[in-house]
Order: sequence, then structure tokens, then C-alpha cells
Amino acid sequence: MTDLVARRAELSARRTELLTRLAAIRQDYANGLPADFEEQAQQLENSEVLQEISRLAAEELGQVEAALVRIEQALGNLKA
Repeated sequence: MTDLVARRAELSARRTELLTRLAAIRQDYANGLPADFEEQAQQLENSEVLQEISRLAAEELGQVEAALVRIEQALGNLKA
């Protein structure tokens, strides 16, 4: 049971990291493009990278949340 509780804490911390990363990416997109054309070009080049980072973070977040559900179910079964 101690292992499950420790793993739950690790996964909860990872979930927080991923949510923070996704929020930062959303904020970056919400800021729009800068007025300077060189900066716009750089930001557009980075856009593909950000999209992939966002996709991977969202995918991992789904896995982390599924694992947390399984841990909660396992802990519930142990307490019953």
C-alpha cells in the first residue's frame, strides 16, 4: 500500500507539471504573433515544435490520469 501511495504522489506531481506545460503553451498561442516580422517567422517555425510538445504532453497526461484512476481503485479495494 505504501508503494501505491508513493506512486500516486509521483504521478500527481507529474500531472501538475504536464498541466503547467500545457497551460504555458496555450498562453503562448493566446499571445498571438509579435509585430516584428523576424520574430513572427521564428515563432511560426517554433509553432510545429510546440504543437508536437503539446500533443505529447496531452498524451502523457492521459496516461498519468488513467494510472491515477487505477491506483485509486486499487487503494479503495485494499481499504474495503
